[in-house]
Formats: sequence, structure tokens, C-alpha cells
Amino acid sequence: MGEQDRGFKADRVTRNYYCSNGHTQSPQFAAHVDEADIPEQLDCPNCGMPAGQDQDNPPVIVKHEPYKTHLAYVKERRTEEEANELLEEAVASIRERRQKLAQSAEDSTKS
Repeated sequence: MGEQDRGFKADRVTRNYYCSNGHTQSPQFAAHVDEADIPEQLDCPNCGMPAGQDQDNPPVIVKHEPYKTHLAYVKERRTEEEANELLEEAVASIRERRQKLAQSAEDSTKS
């Protein structure tokens, strides 16, 4: 199979990005893309730190925030009272549903 079967291979430009943990990545960009459209920094796929094009001075995070769970984000948005209120609503809904299912099962066995 030749190029006519697989399509034309576009010209590419390779840029090297370096993170502060010593990882290197070399993504390729289309050669016709304007130099201003090529990002100065990318996230390192190995560690998640920012990676820049200057090997001697890789970018560093001034303040590194640890990974937050979904629960941590929810706790930021809701007060303890709101959380308890939502929990009570959910439990009440489940109880009501279970009672309906139990009632319908009981009615079907009587028939």
C-alpha cells in the first residue's frame, strides 16, 4: 500500500517539552500551523506537571494543590446542614420506594 491508498502524509514539526520531574515528550504539530498556535506549555502525561520547551528551565507550579475527590468539591459547595437535609431527602425517597415495592409484591402474592 502506498500513499495513494492511505492518504497524503502532512508535513510535521516536532517540539520537545520538558517537565520539572525530568520527563520529556515530543508531540508533533502540522507544519502549516502558525508558530503562535503551538502551545508554550503542556501538561506532562507522566506526572501531570506543566512542561515547557526550555529544557534548562522547566516550568514549576508555585502552589501545588493536592488531588481533590468528588466529595471534597461537594463539601466546598455545601454546608453541613444542607448535606444532612439532602441525605434525609434521599433516605426518605429510598424508604418510600421500598415500601411501594414491598406493597406491590404483597399485592401480587395475594392475587
